[in-house]
Parts: sequence; C-alpha cells; structure tokens
Amino acid sequence: MARTAANGKKIGTPGQRQLRVGELVRHALAEILTRGDLREPDLERVVVTVPEVRLSPDLKIATAYVMPLGGQNLDGVVAALDRHRKYLRGEVAHRINMKFAPDLRFRVDTSFEEGSKIDALLRTDPIVRHDVVTPSPDADEDEDGPDDARD
Repeated sequence: MARTAANGKKIGTPGQRQLRVGELVRHALAEILTRGDLREPDLERVVVTVPEVRLSPDLKIATAYVMPLGGQNLDGVVAALDRHRKYLRGEVAHRINMKFAPDLRFRVDTSFEEGSKIDALLRTDPIVRHDVVTPSPDADEDEDGPDDARD
C-alpha cells in the first residue's frame, strides 16, 4: 500500500509544480546548451540532450539528467557541466520566472540503457515474443473469428 503524507499526496511522487518547474528548467538548459555559450573543451562539438530534470519537493535542487549524443565521454561532459553550474544556474534564472533559481546537479541519464535492456529481455522471452508479434495478413483466420460474430 502506498504511503501518503498529511495532505493526502503519495510520498515519493512529484507534484504538479515540481513537474512543471522541471520542464521549464529542462527547456532552459537545452536552449543554453544548444546555443553553445559555454567555452569548454569537453563540450565542444558535443551535442548534449537533457531528457529529464527532477526537482526536490522544495524546488531548491534540480537534478538534470544529461546524455551526449553518441554516449561518448559521459564523465567528461558531466564534469564540465558541474564546473559551469553557477553560470548555468544564472542563465536558467534569467529564462524562468521564479523567486529563486534551483541549484543544479548533473547526472548521466541511464534510461536509454535500461530501456534497451528491457527490449532485449522482451525479445528473448518466447511467450512475450509470441504476444508481441502480429500475424501476417496472409494468415488464415479461425472460423470463429471476429468476422463470423458480425453475421
């Protein structure tokens, strides 16, 4: 059974405001990184995506999950973003309308790896593969198929 707080909200699930501010921060970071304002050797000629930003319940800490396209030099990209997080926080503050800009933290996004692992597991399980594979249009339908039910 899910635990609930005094206000009736499930503990551990982000609120509407956390989600909305997270999207604002994500869009602002993506715009800053796309423009290439940072003069950083580890970020030159690297396209960095920001698939998700999660905020703490008090909206003071924003954890940005980043992934360089191609997945190369992950640690170098995260370290470079950490070195410039004060500058990035100031730029985010100019783009979003909040009383206080959240402190930024950067982490490598592993959701793509986890998704591909799940896909691989689903492809190797014969029961799941049978349920997922659609029959070809040439296959004969059963006599008790859906067409007979309409007659």
